[in-house]
Amino acid sequence: MAREFQRGHKARIGDLTPGTDLYVGVQIGGPGLTVDISCFGLDADERLSDDRYFIFFNQPKSPEESIQLLGPQAGDTESFRVTLERIPAHIRKLSFTATIDGVGQMSQIGPGYIRIVAGGEEVARYAFDGSEFTTERAVMLGDFYLKDVWRFAAVGQGFDGGLEALLKNFGGEVAEEEPAAAQPQSTPPPFAPPAQASAPAPAPVPSFGVPAAPQAPQAPEVPQAPQVPLAPQVPQVPPASQPAPSFGAPAAVTPQQMHSVPTMVAPMAPTTPPGGVVPPPAPAPALYGQPPQPPQFGQAPGQPAPAAASPGQPYPAPHGQQPPAPYGQQPPGMVTGVPLGVPQSGGGLQAAVNLYKEVATGRRWTSQNHQLVRVDLGQDSAPVLARQGSMVMYQGKVDFSYKGAGFAGRIVGNATGQEMQLMRCTGRGQVFLAENSAHLHPIELQGDSICVSAERVLAFDESLQYEVRRIEGHGIPGGALFTMVFQGIGTVVVMTHGTPVVLPVTPTTFADSDAIVAWSAASQVIVSSQVRLRHNAYPGHSGESVNLQFRGAPGNFIVVQPYEL
Repeated sequence: MAREFQRGHKARIGDLTPGTDLYVGVQIGGPGLTVDISCFGLDADERLSDDRYFIFFNQPKSPEESIQLLGPQAGDTESFRVTLERIPAHIRKLSFTATIDGVGQMSQIGPGYIRIVAGGEEVARYAFDGSEFTTERAVMLGDFYLKDVWRFAAVGQGFDGGLEALLKNFGGEVAEEEPAAAQPQSTPPPFAPPAQASAPAPAPVPSFGVPAAPQAPQAPEVPQAPQVPLAPQVPQVPPASQPAPSFGAPAAVTPQQMHSVPTMVAPMAPTTPPGGVVPPPAPAPALYGQPPQPPQFGQAPGQPAPAAASPGQPYPAPHGQQPPAPYGQQPPGMVTGVPLGVPQSGGGLQAAVNLYKEVATGRRWTSQNHQLVRVDLGQDSAPVLARQGSMVMYQGKVDFSYKGAGFAGRIVGNATGQEMQLMRCTGRGQVFLAENSAHLHPIELQGDSICVSAERVLAFDESLQYEVRRIEGHGIPGGALFTMVFQGIGTVVVMTHGTPVVLPVTPTTFADSDAIVAWSAASQVIVSSQVRLRHNAYPGHSGESVNLQFRGAPGNFIVVQPYEL
């Protein structure tokens, strides 16, 4: 039986099926809508650094054929074959997307889904419909991502800008279309088409990686018509001189455009300055008592400065750059009124605002900066529990209600010091959370667990289970003997004073009870005291007489903040 996913749910592929040769089917559409379905192969920074892994109708497979576009079959609008063990190491995520070609919005689509089939059996399905969207024109439906093992996530997040916004989110850009005739296209050959694909629903699903049942002989593969890939392979050039890839629309890129792209960032010119003077090996040292001179405009730190044209004159500017202006004056050619250090094209109010623009990644939890986090609420997603008063802004239709702990919960919270004053956030929209400029760290749990003190928790998914756990030992003066344990599938946001450090647990790992933030739930924690009678015979003490000792198998960790009460 297929496992039903909701938006934001995640699971290991190994928990769904032991197979790695998978079929991914997408069903989406609506009256009068034309929807293009694609797959983006992204690197560790979630960028399309290699445009050969943008799989769409004009580029139906990756170089090693680990990702293949199969076309409509078995009742699906579009389908893919994904062979996980053949995906190269630099591809860390596969994002399956849908974009509207022409007029329309995702709110107009009918019931649809993205599903995973392995061994002829459907193992996972994420169903959606137009009520989950508003004005979006491009949607990320689901992701395969590598996090120690391959996992699947139901995303269901969109962009109003359509394909262009989607490409920019993945680090690409849309090239302008030429008036020339469109490139010839051909349908990629189907892979293992399911039997009776034209039969009424429910249609059988294709079978990968299992002994083939007796089937009708398959038609011989017809050679494809010539196609122009999104970005033809060109000889490799050094990273510093390689132009940024342009990820354009299917019919927008031509061979003439690609071959006309320069491969040098600057024309070749003699490196010797005019007059034949060779730059000195190093800049002259600063006079005693004076600070060293900063590097010249356009000069890397430690790089020797070019020779001056004549005594008393400033050094010439590097090739292609303007000479520096005297202190307090605008550089030549810059518009008056633009502050120094601000690009001429980026001055004004808009440039200042863009520095702090909202970050949208399509994920449920997104860090906007070190002190602010955004959570996306959907109609079918689980509510969020957050510290009361931590909301600083929200967009959409969101309801905030009091979350009581009950009589027993209040008794336990008061007795252990682990009481949390929470509010429940429900509805559809985005909620921004913060607390006294503390550093915020969203921690995603995939069935594992973590120990965090209640005072260090800002928010978490209501789907997580949490309880109070006692710390073994004889006591901590002025501190608590308990902590909170969170486990399940979801995210918990932890607060720290400053940037924390994560350390592995060893037999000799000790931490101050005020500085410790969190630790892996499998670790054994005991209270350790270094108070000795001989030390107490003398006045004064170090202030570090009591701390926590951690023990555990390799793989356990602790999180410590640079702060003490």
